[in-house]
Order: sequence, then structure tokens, then C-alpha cells
Amino acid sequence: MSGFSHFLVTGGAGFIGSAVCRHLVEDLGAAVTIVDKLTYAGNLASLRSIAGSQRYRFIRADICDAGAMAAAFDAAQPDAVIHLAAESHVDRSITGSRAFVETNVLGTYEILEASRRYWSGLPKARAEAFRILHVSTDEVFGSLGADGRFSETTRYDPSSPYAASKAASDHLARAWHRTYGLPVIVSNCSNNYGPFHFPEKLIPLVILNALAGQPLPVYGDGSNIRDWLFVTDHARALHRIVTSGRPGETYNVGGGNERTNRTVVETICRALDEITPDRAPHERLITFVADRPGHDHRYAIDATRLETELGWRAEETFETGIVKTVRWYLDNEWWWRPLRDGVYGGERLGLAPEPGHRPAARRAVPAGG
Repeated sequence: MSGFSHFLVTGGAGFIGSAVCRHLVEDLGAAVTIVDKLTYAGNLASLRSIAGSQRYRFIRADICDAGAMAAAFDAAQPDAVIHLAAESHVDRSITGSRAFVETNVLGTYEILEASRRYWSGLPKARAEAFRILHVSTDEVFGSLGADGRFSETTRYDPSSPYAASKAASDHLARAWHRTYGLPVIVSNCSNNYGPFHFPEKLIPLVILNALAGQPLPVYGDGSNIRDWLFVTDHARALHRIVTSGRPGETYNVGGGNERTNRTVVETICRALDEITPDRAPHERLITFVADRPGHDHRYAIDATRLETELGWRAEETFETGIVKTVRWYLDNEWWWRPLRDGVYGGERLGLAPEPGHRPAARRAVPAGG
């Protein structure tokens, strides 16, 4: 573990966070303290495989609570922090932007300050080794044209409230490094997919709608392009970055799998046709719907720095990852059924509200799933 034996992971009950925690505990034998508020997208069922481990500890707390964050650091005594806690769904940011500013901007500020207080009190050797990884998104860069890819030096140009809140948090992380010397590293990733993905996102939504025989919604004409990254590949990348990356630097994480949204949905349909042929063809369920406001046309990540400097490579192609993902949802109804029935049933999100609209309070996921 190269001196990194205990990690504090914010948002560890979320999609990417739980993948990171499972990787750290199950594959690497590290100890993990998870801090998570358990909003609608936080789910302790995603951590079931490590819940009985002595190397696992869970703290339910809001990252915007300065006192709770100070207490969490004191209790965990981490060697490194992986900061993943965030509001993450673009559609929800269109109708409820305040939560994104509070969690992604103010919450990141509190994590940076808690890290700085903790780090400044460490013995010299531990302070020199300590790292904090702030995990961000390629959406901060805005939209690409037909050519080129986002690099670590691409100018920020966020389009959605979600992207703007993440851009602000990235700037805070870099400022805390430059001003205070806090050993912060920033990563920006492409679209993740895989097991334990909350069903509001495109790939799990399409899989579950298809299983239910419901329409498969595709925004606009389906030509928007994303670079897809299998979540376990991302988990490996984040461990590599926080343990081997250089403070003050940024590393892009991408799967090298550019696909149009329409192609993504068609690929899922073909996988389902092969696995559940009695329901084929699933493409008959594809339905084109009104586009998302401010929908960026294309994202693509250049992960050359991560690959050449730190030796990381994505192991899954989009085709292999989609088959694994589809099979996982078919085999794990115990995980997604409570979410589908009690938290999010597949309804359309992200239609622009009237000025002054106040969204209703969101439901939390029950602690057990």
C-alpha cells in the first residue's frame, strides 16, 4: 500500500464511492472510513460485501457540517482522503440547483478545511505523505466539437448548474493547494457505468425500463456523444492517483469509449436480446424525447497523462462492460427493486422549472437499501 493503509472516502455509499471502497477493502486490504449523508443516491446496500469487515467503518454525516467533518477526521486518522461526495445528476441540477451549490461547493470547502486542520497537526513524516484527492467530472469543460479531446489544460466552460458547481469545487481544491500547501490532487473523469448505479442515469434506466417493457427515452435525436468508463476501472484509477499522483496536479480518467447516446441504448438492447431473447427485439421500445436544456453535444477524455505517468489502463471495453452491467442488473433485483419502487420509478427529470420554483424535498434511501 506504499504507506497508505487507511482511507477516508466521502460519498462512499454512492455509485463510484462504493466501488472505490469495495476495491480498497476487498482487493487491496486497506482500511476505509466512509462519510456519507445517505441522500436518495446513497445506499448502504452497495457496501453489503464489506459491511462485516473490521477494516470498514461508516459515519453518517453531512460534509457541509464542519463539526461533523472535524470529528470524522479525528476518528479515522486517515493517510489519504478521496473526496467523492457530491450531487451528481445534471437533470436534477436543472430543477434543484441550490442543493448542488451547497453540497458541491460549500461541502468541498468544509472537506478542504477539515483536511487542512487535520494535516497541519500530523507528525512531519505523516504530513508529508498525506494526500487528498478531489474527484470531479469532464462536464466542467463544456462541449467539444467533432474533433479533439479534453486534456488537463482544457479551459473550463461549464454548461449546467451541476457542471458549474463542480468547476467551482475544482477551483477551490487547487486554491487550497496553492495558498496553504495542502497536498491536493484533482481528477476529472468521463461518464461512469456499471453495477450499483442509481437508476436515474441513462444506462441503468434503459436496462430497467427494458426489463419492464417500458419506453427507453433518448434525448433529442440521440447524437450526443459521451466517453464511457467502467466504474471498477475508475476505482483502480483513483487509488493509483491518490497514492502515486503529484500534489497540485490534475489527472483525466477516461475509458476511450466514445458512443452516441443512441448507440449506447442500441447496444444495451442487443445485449438484452441475447440474454433474454423471449422479449426481443428491445429496440422497439426506443422513444425519442425533448432534449435536455443546455445539453452538451460531445465529451471525450485524453487520459494520456494517467496512462504514461502512473501506468493505469482501462481494462473494460464498452462492449464487455455493458454485458457485465446488464447481467448484474438481471442478477441483483434485491438491490435495485427497492429503489425502483420507492425512490425513483423512471419518471422524466430535468425539465426547466419556472423562475422562483422551489423543488419538493427529496426522499432518502432506507439505510438497508
